[in-house]
Amino acid sequence: MAWVLILDDDSGIQQLLEELIDDLGHRHRTAASLADGLSMAGNQDFDLVLLDLDFPEGNGLEIMPDLFRLPSAPEIMIITGTGDAEAAELAFKYGAWDYVRKPFLIETVSFQVTRALQYHAEKAGRTKPAILKRDRIVGDSDEIRFCLDEVAKAAATDSSVLLSGETGTGKELFASAIHENSRRSDERFVVIDCGALPETLVESILFGHEKGAFTGADSRREGLIVQAAGGTLFLDEIGELDLAVQKKLLRTLQERRLRAVGANKEISVDFRLVAATNRDLDQMVRDHQFREDLLFRIRGIEIRLPPLRERKADIPAIVHHTIQRMGVRYGMGTKGVATEFMDVLQQFDWPGNVRELISVLEHAVANAGADPTLVPKHFPSKYRTAILARTANACPEGGPSNGRVAFQDAAGGVVKWMDYRKQAEKIYLQFLSQSSHGSWQAACKFSGLSKTRLYELLNKHGVSLQN
Repeated sequence: MAWVLILDDDSGIQQLLEELIDDLGHRHRTAASLADGLSMAGNQDFDLVLLDLDFPEGNGLEIMPDLFRLPSAPEIMIITGTGDAEAAELAFKYGAWDYVRKPFLIETVSFQVTRALQYHAEKAGRTKPAILKRDRIVGDSDEIRFCLDEVAKAAATDSSVLLSGETGTGKELFASAIHENSRRSDERFVVIDCGALPETLVESILFGHEKGAFTGADSRREGLIVQAAGGTLFLDEIGELDLAVQKKLLRTLQERRLRAVGANKEISVDFRLVAATNRDLDQMVRDHQFREDLLFRIRGIEIRLPPLRERKADIPAIVHHTIQRMGVRYGMGTKGVATEFMDVLQQFDWPGNVRELISVLEHAVANAGADPTLVPKHFPSKYRTAILARTANACPEGGPSNGRVAFQDAAGGVVKWMDYRKQAEKIYLQFLSQSSHGSWQAACKFSGLSKTRLYELLNKHGVSLQN
């Protein structure tokens, strides 16, 4: 017998779901608000949450991460009459069991409730997984936790993995984590930057060559794929490979055999492939720049690494970890970090992601010299100028109603940082909505945000895209 939490503000739906759970032989509790639902879930273990999205005080999606973090880690099934494709995408990203739109068939919900509870019971009975090795991956945000869950799943199999994300998001670190947590961890982890391979030698470097295979081939050379035998081959920026090499790589992945340049026979090779890209491979397929069959082969498991601007909650941890590491490396001890220094770091969008942040920190530490604490004056001049420009563009008076962000509250005091940030986010989203004329594609292009992250922010601030 399981416990089910029904979280819906419609009394008719509440009664219908309560009767359904009773008929299935389980117990239930019901809440009509997000706050009451979280309170109940915090005081009692539940196996399943039936969650509506539309509440007077907010969107049900907002509490999904909190529900998943509960000790019982309940399954979550969305039952809503107001959802859309974007809401469903975000719900599945968070890990929802299913997404059901009202009105619904009792049989459909009954079946999914039964399956969700069976799955939860099976999951609870599994042996607890070993702690994931993630020494160099810093952060504890929901976004990073989700990626690490995917790393654990990938490490347990031998499937090919595709890591996608912007430059500087740490794709090689995640590839290494997959290898270090897999059964191949005692073998080699071979890294190849496809974008750095000389065009005329790509095939030779990857597959090897025999002596005399071409001009300058004075001796036999073993390819990097063979060197990865038994271990993991990491192909960074796989989208840079030309079509001819893609074809040969596809055959190697399918047959687990390869032929070196100039060789008379094939040899067997056993390796695990992890590939990475900062490009849109689906678009490259449409543009006939990447083989669709190869994309299917390398996308056994796909993990999207979020840009730093989507996980700014991790910035303090990254900063302290990096500064501590630098202190050890340079023998200078660990420097302190002023609050205003950290506040400024969280204002930037970091187009270069974690790599750019670490570069700025290295400059700041060097610039600080013997100073014990890092403050804004230690930033590179480029960033100090950007800070100045932001301050100059802000308005010390007025509020969101005139399209500017207020520095002062109604009593004339300085507004809290989080209040200031909320105002700024909402005004920006309102302007983005008007500028994009209701187009999700345009809004994502203008803002540089992913569709799921933009949807999340729009819901948070009660802003909709306007036509």
